[in-house]
Amino acid sequence: MRGFDSIERIGVVGAGTMGGGIAQVCAQQGYDVVVRDVEQEFLDRGFEAIEESLGRLVNAEKLTQAEADAARERLTGTTELADLAECDVVVEAAVENMDVKQDIFADLDEAVPEDVVLATNTSTLSITTIASATERPELVVGLHFMNPVPVMKGVEVVTGEHTSEEVTSLAHGLAEALGKETWESDDKPGFVSNRILMPWINEGVRAFDEGVATKEDIDRGMKLGTNVPMGPLELADHIGLDICLDATETLHEELGDRYKPAYLLKRKVDAGDLGKKSGRGFYDYE
Repeated sequence: MRGFDSIERIGVVGAGTMGGGIAQVCAQQGYDVVVRDVEQEFLDRGFEAIEESLGRLVNAEKLTQAEADAARERLTGTTELADLAECDVVVEAAVENMDVKQDIFADLDEAVPEDVVLATNTSTLSITTIASATERPELVVGLHFMNPVPVMKGVEVVTGEHTSEEVTSLAHGLAEALGKETWESDDKPGFVSNRILMPWINEGVRAFDEGVATKEDIDRGMKLGTNVPMGPLELADHIGLDICLDATETLHEELGDRYKPAYLLKRKVDAGDLGKKSGRGFYDYE
């Protein structure tokens, strides 16, 4: 495998919220970044979001205009997976679907040199199962960034059954080079973060649906009572209710009825009320 000191160019698969955020922080820290998505319109949308994010950082005086311009120049978009061939490490941030991720990793296994580490930003899916689609399972690792990536400091490093110690160390080192702090999890459903976070959100939804309190008081009570920046319903809106439902359904399938998704969560997703990104979730954002 390639050592941490040799990493200069990073590939990112997926230009959505997470992929775009990962690409942005990599570019801000001086890495050349190649972002791949399946359609040019997805790339355009992702790069527009990066532009807006960089602008907010400049306006908040957390980044100079020169630094934002330099980060922008390090970013390249492509619809061809083959354009990742010269990357020193690749981070996949596609949709949270095992079949999709395995297809991507099988293709990456063919497209990039055999000594390149392949990381996945999955929040709940098995690293071991994703890695089984490749001929290099020892070089596959979970690198789970928190949302929004440019703001949140945490990155969860997840080791699969065959992930080597060297790759685990590289994953920690890369995240720290991006200005993040890490913790490590074994390849168990939901890892540390979502195994605990999703039941918290799910129970907040149940409490609201059962009339325990208003949505405002549920969120206010959890913020004041546990010193978190957002309550469960507000946080669910920011994550995306569809993403919360997918994660909770994965945990339910793997771990049983204690993770059964709340009825109201499923109803909201069926109605298209996905949270902040759709303009309406538990709160209105229009």
